[in-house]
Amino acid sequence: MRSFRSLLPLFPLLALGACATGPSPVEATRFHLNQALERGSAMVEPVAGGDANSLEFRTYAGAVQRELQRVGYVPAERLGTSLFVAVLSIERDSREGPPRRSPVSIGLGGGTGGYRGGVGGGISFGLGKKGGGVIVGTRLSVQLKRRADQTVVWEGRAETDAQEGSAGAQPATTAARLAEALFRDFPGESGRTIRVK
Repeated sequence: MRSFRSLLPLFPLLALGACATGPSPVEATRFHLNQALERGSAMVEPVAGGDANSLEFRTYAGAVQRELQRVGYVPAERLGTSLFVAVLSIERDSREGPPRRSPVSIGLGGGTGGYRGGVGGGISFGLGKKGGGVIVGTRLSVQLKRRADQTVVWEGRAETDAQEGSAGAQPATTAARLAEALFRDFPGESGRTIRVK
């Protein structure tokens, strides 16, 4: 039987494995009229009341503009002159994550006794963090409109969660993941939610 002392070198590795978590898959839903979409120039703008000069908007706008170009829309040469406008909205919230149970536990114990009775005892403890930490949820919404009459020709939203402070929660990483999922197989199947890892 392996002794408790021989397991001590494994503790740091087991604890690290218990703490490793990545961002959740991105869920994306798109809506349109199932008609061929005209291509042309497109400019990304914030939703009414949004700050076009904020670092957060510029980060997400850059990711959305790259995806628009990939699916056939080109940036306008001057502000306000594009055929289409992509109205962008970003929502972020944070919440306490659920408690995490340790996937590893070690028990120590022993007992004596016979057929009619006995004495026993034991100690058990888990490895790894038990606190759930803070989960950051991010939702990206985009409405693609004709600038001339403000008709919405396509819209979609994508959302994901990640542990606060992790690489998956960084704005640039999140923006790229959300935008890529949102414009995957553009225009996508209307009303269907897809999950992208």
